[in-house]
Amino acid sequence: MSRECEICGKKPQVGNLVSHSNIKTKRRFHPNLQNVRHQFPNGAVRTLSVCTRCLRSGAVRKPVSRPKQS
Repeated sequence: MSRECEICGKKPQVGNLVSHSNIKTKRRFHPNLQNVRHQFPNGAVRTLSVCTRCLRSGAVRKPVSRPKQS
């Protein structure tokens, strides 16, 4: 599983971990990815790995859940 948003393509970025003594070592910043079910315009439903920015912006359309039949 790659750490990439399937909507916007956001990937891990590289930066520095800075200690109290100001020593810098490399680290990675991972995007906050969530697995959500997405309904495409043709009606197909698939689980996508999506960043929270895309969730908030409304880029993901969640499918309507049907009530359970009893």
